[in-house]
Amino acid sequence: MLAHTPLNAFCTCGRVVLELKGAPITTLVCYCNDCQAGARQIEALPGAPLVQAPDGGTAYAVYRKDRVQNINGANLLKFLKLKPSSPTNRAIASCCNAAMFLNFDDGKHWVDIYRERLGASAPPLKMRVCTRFAPKDASIPADVPGYAGYPLPLIAKLIGAKFAMLFGR
Repeated sequence: MLAHTPLNAFCTCGRVVLELKGAPITTLVCYCNDCQAGARQIEALPGAPLVQAPDGGTAYAVYRKDRVQNINGANLLKFLKLKPSSPTNRAIASCCNAAMFLNFDDGKHWVDIYRERLGASAPPLKMRVCTRFAPKDASIPADVPGYAGYPLPLIAKLIGAKFAMLFGR
């Protein structure tokens, strides 16, 4: 039994709703070049809310795939790629162009929910990753640990989540 009450992620207009069960694997802000480019791509859409913070980072709540369910508006999701061969899909709610989640074509077992979609219920941040890609003039907050790349604690959490899924936990 999961110890956490499910959270809902909503698009800006409320027509797309995701239900997130249990605690996230982690929460983070990513500064990688792809997240920055993806944020710019989404923010260029008409009426799209901001995705990227002023420091160049994009905040996510990372959930196991088996704990994310679309409960409303699945037909409104539109998937964007930076280039056709990219394994990364950024799902937006086409009704209001709000970024909802990021997933992967290559079978990864997690989904990155855009943390802003959780509103006041968003779990606190745990880390900042790929900070070496932050804009040169960025002032990255020191509120949580920051890592130049993908740190061992993140990799360990992802591997632990995979094993928990395999064993039905």
